[in-house]
Amino acid sequence: MPGDKQSTKNLFAAPLIHATIGLIALPPCTAKGEGRTMRRIMVSCNPTLWPPRLVTMAGLHGSEDAHWQTWLERQFVRSLRVEQDDWDAPDLTRWSQALHARLARERGPFVLAAHSFGCLASAHALLQTPTAASAEIVGVLLVAPASPAKFATAKAFDPRRLRVPSILIGSETDPWMTLEGSRELARHLGSAFVNLGDAGHINTAAGFGPWPRARRYIDTLVHCAAQQRRHPPVALNLLDALTQPTLN
Repeated sequence: MPGDKQSTKNLFAAPLIHATIGLIALPPCTAKGEGRTMRRIMVSCNPTLWPPRLVTMAGLHGSEDAHWQTWLERQFVRSLRVEQDDWDAPDLTRWSQALHARLARERGPFVLAAHSFGCLASAHALLQTPTAASAEIVGVLLVAPASPAKFATAKAFDPRRLRVPSILIGSETDPWMTLEGSRELARHLGSAFVNLGDAGHINTAAGFGPWPRARRYIDTLVHCAAQQRRHPPVALNLLDALTQPTLN
C-alpha cells in the first residue's frame, strides 16, 4: 500500500514514542508503575487540557470518506474538521478565518493535520497576529502543500518560520508542488521535511486512505509540544524526535 511506503530518509525505522491524542484515559497523577511513561510525556493529567485535540484542514473539494484525513479523524476522540463555505473556491483569507472561527468555539490545545491548500491556509493563520484560539495550536502537520502560485487568492501567502513544531511531507510526483518547492517551503516555515518519494498528491487517488504513518507524525508533534511545555527554553529538533526510541 502506498501509505506504508518508506520515506527516502527512513525516518521511522526506529519505534516512536506513542503520545496518544485523547484515545486512552490518562492515569491519575498519583498513579505509579504503568502510568510513569505517559506522565513523562504528558504535562497535565487533566484530559480537558492535554493531550491536544486533532483538527484537520482539508484542501480543494474537501476530503472524502476514503481520504487519509477522514481516517485520521477516526483514530482520535474529539477530533474536529474545519468546514469551508465553498470547498470549490479556495481563498487564503476566508479559509484561514474559518480555522480561527472553528477553534474559537472549542477548547484547546490543538494539533493540526492539513492537506494541499489547507496547508497554505493553516500556515497563513499561524503567521497572523495570534488570537486566543490560534495561540492554542501546538503543532502542525503539512501534507502535500499546494503551490501558492496556482491560486490567485493565495498571493498574500508569505511563508516565515512558524512558532510551533511542524512537519512538512513532500512528494517527488506531486502535480501541485514540486519536491524542491516543498523542500523550500519547509525551509521558510522551519518545518522538518520528509520526502515520501513517488506518492503523487498524497491523497485518495494516490492510494492514501488508511495511513498509519500520519498518526505517527501527529504523535511526534504532540510529544515535542509536551516537551516544550515542560522545558520552554529547549529548542527541540523534530528530525531527532522522529527517530528516537520508545521510552520504557
